[in-house]
Amino acid sequence: MDDLGGVKERIDFLSAELGRHDELYYKKARPEISDRDYDRLFDELFDLETANPGLAHPDSPTKRVGSDLERDFPEVSHPTPMLSLDKVYTKAELAEWMEKIGREEGRGIEEGPPRSRSNAPSFVIEDKVDGSTIVLHYENGLLSRAVTRGDGTVGNDVTNNVRTIRDIPLRLAEPLTGFVRGEIYIDKEDFRRLNREVDGIYANPRNFASGSLRRKKSSEVAKVPLRSFVYEGSFGEAGKGEHVELLARLPRLGFRVSDAVGFFAGPGDLERYDLIFRERRGWTSGDVSEAGDFVDARMRARESVSYEVDGLVVKLNNYAQRERLGSTAHHPRWAVAFKYEAPQSVSEILGIDVQVGRTGRVTPVARIRPVKISGSTVSNVTLHNQDYITSLEVAVGDKVSVSRRGDVIPAVEEVVEKNDGGNPVFRLPTSCPSCGTLLVEEGAHSFCTNRSCPARVLGKLSFFVGRGQMDIENLGPETIKRLLDLGLVHDIPDLYTFDAAGLLGVEGFGEKKVALIREGIAKSRSRPYAAVLASLGLDEIGPRAADLLISNGYESIEALIEAAGRRDPEIFTQIDGIGPKIAARIVEQFNDPAVLETIRRLRQAGLRFTREEKPRGAEDTAQAASPRTFEGEIWCVTGSFERFNPREKAMDEVEKRGGKYSTTVTGKTTHLLAGAGPGSKLQKAKKLGVTIVSEEVFLERLDPP
Repeated sequence: MDDLGGVKERIDFLSAELGRHDELYYKKARPEISDRDYDRLFDELFDLETANPGLAHPDSPTKRVGSDLERDFPEVSHPTPMLSLDKVYTKAELAEWMEKIGREEGRGIEEGPPRSRSNAPSFVIEDKVDGSTIVLHYENGLLSRAVTRGDGTVGNDVTNNVRTIRDIPLRLAEPLTGFVRGEIYIDKEDFRRLNREVDGIYANPRNFASGSLRRKKSSEVAKVPLRSFVYEGSFGEAGKGEHVELLARLPRLGFRVSDAVGFFAGPGDLERYDLIFRERRGWTSGDVSEAGDFVDARMRARESVSYEVDGLVVKLNNYAQRERLGSTAHHPRWAVAFKYEAPQSVSEILGIDVQVGRTGRVTPVARIRPVKISGSTVSNVTLHNQDYITSLEVAVGDKVSVSRRGDVIPAVEEVVEKNDGGNPVFRLPTSCPSCGTLLVEEGAHSFCTNRSCPARVLGKLSFFVGRGQMDIENLGPETIKRLLDLGLVHDIPDLYTFDAAGLLGVEGFGEKKVALIREGIAKSRSRPYAAVLASLGLDEIGPRAADLLISNGYESIEALIEAAGRRDPEIFTQIDGIGPKIAARIVEQFNDPAVLETIRRLRQAGLRFTREEKPRGAEDTAQAASPRTFEGEIWCVTGSFERFNPREKAMDEVEKRGGKYSTTVTGKTTHLLAGAGPGSKLQKAKKLGVTIVSEEVFLERLDPP
């Protein structure tokens, strides 16, 4: 294939063939070739286009892989305002809204041209997918621009990122010019898997999808399995036709449309749409009075669909009727969102503060008008990071719905109404608000790298002394701040060497208070090694990681430092529960001179850095009397048991008899106690040849005949 004509012919063939296979795989779920064969065709096309860029098609499948070039996202005005939807929360409210539309449209029909059949309006009901709204612009059938919703008037141009989403057509089946509106989303299972890789910072799939769309490199977006549904559009036919006809046409153009569509018309109107419902067999149709049954069915199906759904959108079907009803400044009068769950509370964002934590991570926190949620007054809500803010498009003055996730963490779920002052989406500062150091981006977060940053030092000391850590009584954050302001302490080890008498005479610190502080510090020296290790405040090494390390052989700080000194993260990834990211941070931090110096000084102060054997005093005479029949064995446990609830009680029996307990199955594990409903530990134990022990056999070992 030496001549350009032959090359062009091959490029044309490969582009069409790969486009056909994309259609079969992503839209029809009927692949004809293996992934390996697809990749072979793709690589051939990529090589030909690289050598002959002038012959590449503007909608080539190779556009899906993205680029490593970092891009800003310019602002683009929408052709029509992207209004919010009014909301209802009960079927009674929905029925009332539909009846109101019927009354309004009835008056409009009397004034406008008569309809040939019933005067009753028809409605379309669709799933409200929990994703990120996108507007796709096409010129002569080619995707020319993709824009986020933004503030409803102006959005961000994310065209290069959207090109990587495989079920969005780069070329339409017809050479049309216009735009469509849809939702970019991620399936629930993909969201759970990928959100774990970014520390679970995204509250829901919508935020994850939106954050992914705003990644600076489109090659990174290409790795995220984003998907799309399209639900509105205009190709120069504004005010003409009907919505159900558009929904039926969109798949013919190449778009994905939800299969969960309900169409409800007045008496005698359904026959006109017979051809559409023969084509879209998954759709539901019926009389307007049956709309409530469809709502019930979609609510029941909510958990079974692969994507997240937070409600339904109910729309007037006829476009001319929509134009007659018009819109308010906030929402169209011809559509409403039926929300499955009412927000627990709605508040206004009064301001956004930027806090710096002990690791240097910068966290934006919204100050909201105080509201009652689950019996508590909430006035501050974390906004996690810039991606989270951008995904919600939060600005000062916005009205937001607020909940308490798990009845613990206050969270902004969505913007209910944009502010009237024109305040833009909040942006984090580029320098640390505490010390002025330029912030560094690592993944989804921004960090202050200055270890002497006052905010970092305060956070580190407050964490160390806190409840559940070293648990030093009478040393709360306010007292720690006072110690720092007075120059009595500068780092964690100073807590064990400073002269508490320096507080005498300071307002609020009498002899009794100072004595209690001394007592609390002295008492903390007896805290176990696991608590000390977790209290150091090292990144990724909290209580769970500390327990995993200790139970898998690193029973002293020397053993841990020696292993980290080999600078091989795979030493730690062999521990079930410690992934590559945590392992890399363990190696990095236990080779950090500043960390090692802190440990040296704390050991010198008398803190424990070795796992202690359990005492055998009067409080544990049963252990002292037990035969050491489990000596040399390392046990793990999975499932539930009749005699041991919680199941860790079984492991107490193992330790009484000289054995050791590991929270995970590793190559060192000798026995796995397996009860009813065992988890993944059982399969791993079988793979490693670990001895599997039932509850019955275990009891026999505890009490041999």
